[in-house]
Amino acid sequence: MKKILLAGIVWVAAFTQPGMAQGKTVSPQLSPLLSLYYNIKDALTGGNAGAAAAKADEFVKAAAGVDMSSMPPAVHDAYMPLAAKLQADAKAIAEAKDISKQREHFKTLSDNLYLLAKAVPLSARPVYQEYCPMKKAYWLSNSNAIKNPYYGSQMLTCGKVSDTIQ
Repeated sequence: MKKILLAGIVWVAAFTQPGMAQGKTVSPQLSPLLSLYYNIKDALTGGNAGAAAAKADEFVKAAAGVDMSSMPPAVHDAYMPLAAKLQADAKAIAEAKDISKQREHFKTLSDNLYLLAKAVPLSARPVYQEYCPMKKAYWLSNSNAIKNPYYGSQMLTCGKVSDTIQ
């Protein structure tokens, strides 16, 4: 809270950072997965198959290490049906050496993480679901600026924001 003196009247105003969600408790067990996902996306956007594989391996390890016993029941119920799928998607990216194969697996990783992000707050900031019409595939981003991971520098800005999770 901040007090502002204006025309002899003290106003009390609450300020939040732009893009910060109010009244939302971010899942401490699952929010690291979103950050790791963004790292995979950035590597694919940059056309770096080696970095994408390494970041996907980090995602697999983090997902395998999630402590489900400390989750609230609603978070546990949302994560359980997606946990194995997320790990399998990321493992496939980690094991693929060809960036086109990594990008194919990234489609399902993105779809499954979107389902989780819709059900469980993963970030205090908005999460943007973006769409590539050429690939007919979605991805998640922490920015509404389009940086297409499916085509990288070939069509970096091809796409549009299709949903915003607050």
